[in-house]
Amino acid sequence: MMTEQMHYDAQDLRAIESTGRLDANEGIFFARQLEYIRPKAYDIKRAPLNAIALMPVDTSTPAGAEYITYRQYDQVGIAKIIANYADDLPRADVTAKEFTSPVRGIGDSYGYSVQEIRAAQFTGTDLSSKKQAAARRAHDELINRLAWNGDAVSGLPGLLSNANIPGYTVTADGTGTSKLWTAKTPDQIIRDMNGIVNQVTTQSKGIHRANELWLPLEQYTYIGSVPRSATSDTTILEFFRMNNPGVTVRPVLEMDLANAGGTLDAMMALENSIDNYQLNIAMLFMQHAPQQRNLEFVIPCESRFAGVTIEYPLAFAKADSL
Repeated sequence: MMTEQMHYDAQDLRAIESTGRLDANEGIFFARQLEYIRPKAYDIKRAPLNAIALMPVDTSTPAGAEYITYRQYDQVGIAKIIANYADDLPRADVTAKEFTSPVRGIGDSYGYSVQEIRAAQFTGTDLSSKKQAAARRAHDELINRLAWNGDAVSGLPGLLSNANIPGYTVTADGTGTSKLWTAKTPDQIIRDMNGIVNQVTTQSKGIHRANELWLPLEQYTYIGSVPRSATSDTTILEFFRMNNPGVTVRPVLEMDLANAGGTLDAMMALENSIDNYQLNIAMLFMQHAPQQRNLEFVIPCESRFAGVTIEYPLAFAKADSL
């Protein structure tokens, strides 16, 4: 129920009053309702969208920026034994590749008709927050999809679509030369898991060490229920965790059908650190003052997003066909 103690945003009230569609009491009522409804999007209990839940988020990019630039560095050069008075010393240096990612606006809206506002005030009930929750959910789902897969048309880079991440080849030695874990022995599955985790270390010459392994849901539940051997009550997942205490194994929905063609499941080993990559949000979800459109008040919502940038691709390894 509505309470007289509810506050309202002065900018919202001015925007509402300027339209002349609502009387003074209706305008104050609507402004108070918006102040009440806006936080509700954060109260909805839903399973978290995995991009923001798993990836390090960087909000340091100014909202007004149109592009962000980042660099990948590498050391080059060698030393050698020299003679006295040598003047041909070899050169050691640092090389850098520069990459640019655009910052794109993301927006949607929700609204209430004049009659909805009048009816709510007349009956003494609150306006429904479901419209705002739907707008926020649609916005977050797009951010999640872009973070994983990017968008070639807008130039936004995604994690799974990054061509610089090294691939790991899953051995096709299951039943009928299959790569699928359901066709493999526990030993073969453990070898695949160890192999992709170890590749992060070897390909980076020990600079990076995988601390997470992301699996599709079906494969995660499979290794969590299949025994390590016929004589063991330890599952494949438990055995791997015991022997890799520094690696967190996670079920990640977005690993389902995550190969380049979207037809095969994938897994990813990574050193999950903001030093290696970032999910860039230049402006967090914002709701603007209501705008009148005929007999409706529309609340525009927006944010700004710059994709997932990867400075150290050798901190990752990705495998398809599980």
